[in-house]
Amino acid sequence: MTRLLTLAILFTSILTSNAFAQMVNRDNTNEQNKPLKVGSEMPMLSHQMQSTIGKSLTLESIAGKNGYVVIFSCNACPFVVAWEDRYQSVASFASELGFQVVLVNSNEAKRAEDVQVDNFSAMVDHDKEKGYTEMGIYYLLDKNSVLADIYGAKVTPHVYLFDRNGVLQYIGAIDDNYKDASQVKASYLLDAMLAVHAGEPVKVTSTDAIGCSIKRIKK
Repeated sequence: MTRLLTLAILFTSILTSNAFAQMVNRDNTNEQNKPLKVGSEMPMLSHQMQSTIGKSLTLESIAGKNGYVVIFSCNACPFVVAWEDRYQSVASFASELGFQVVLVNSNEAKRAEDVQVDNFSAMVDHDKEKGYTEMGIYYLLDKNSVLADIYGAKVTPHVYLFDRNGVLQYIGAIDDNYKDASQVKASYLLDAMLAVHAGEPVKVTSTDAIGCSIKRIKK
């Protein structure tokens, strides 16, 4: 009888432990899937990603003196194409203020089977065509959209500005007019960089990111 009681207690303990473990794992997963908010710390700094300069890089290995401008981008989205002529001015401004610009391509579904518009060789060709590397911009491949999932990035382009301590200071669009650079009335990203560089609060910390949805592979 004692032996049966001991086995019953042991079995109950195992069930309770498994239930608790599943609850913890579920909570951790939910925490990881929450989109980054202003004030969040930069995640996955040591995560290796293939770059168009021919080697894998981590974000921590290419840090800017005053932080990062991370833009989820791609090769062919019409919104990226519309804003892409401004990448150079963003890169020039960022370099002057000590920020590193990083483009991240998370369109995993456009690297498979018949659709290859965002595969690695297409990224390399696009870099050469647009001169990203020459501008001082790194172009990274986000395999399986891992980084985009952790950030909660939804579209291309989707902008994240981090300060020198890796704290998110601005999230959203580059400016308020993707159609015409000459008609821009609010340069959200440039204004945010200026504020962070000056050690001042960013006035507009979040805007709607307008663009094409990131093409993830359904899991």
